[in-house]
Amino acid sequence: MMIEDFGARVASVWETLRSTTRNLVEKALQSSAIASSSAQPARAGESRPYDARADWELSRLLAALDERALEVGASMNTAQAKELRQMADTTAFVLQTQTQSAEVFAQLVARAHRLHDFARIDQLADALATRFAPSEICELARCDNGIVRALAKEALAQSPTSLLIGLLADPVDSEIALDALERQATEYGSEEARRVVQILNQAETVEDDFLE
Repeated sequence: MMIEDFGARVASVWETLRSTTRNLVEKALQSSAIASSSAQPARAGESRPYDARADWELSRLLAALDERALEVGASMNTAQAKELRQMADTTAFVLQTQTQSAEVFAQLVARAHRLHDFARIDQLADALATRFAPSEICELARCDNGIVRALAKEALAQSPTSLLIGLLADPVDSEIALDALERQATEYGSEEARRVVQILNQAETVEDDFLE
């Protein structure tokens, strides 16, 4: 199929992609087709340096594809609609294997939830601790989406206590880090986290007494 068959907006976004970003999608589509014909699972592409611009470009493409998918019926036949969904799923898969962006992660989680793809949500949750910087996870913990927020808070609660202690000096992320430490102390029985929380509470009490 021609990309124009997917509608003007999808075609417009596709035309703005760099050739390297297009190649990511095209190779993934080819791998998916080969896997389908051979009954073998599709694999992620080879490891590449993180490309934030590719994330942004693919995120725009996925949004356009998903928007178009909601409009199918009147202007697309069954085969076209199937091809559109396959391209959208493939684009989401490419993003899932490479993204380190809080915004894109939230987009993927919201999409998986809309499609009732809970296995995909589990896969995304697993990627948080291994791929995302602590500051990005903290940003997700403040997300408006409740599912994204819960996943991020759980990832932080399972992070090394030393990592959370390092975040306490950050005026933006300190509150999120403290919440995670309190969870480690109460839910996971971390003695180190309990001592840190106790010291912080004592310091706060002393400060309140001094101000009075």
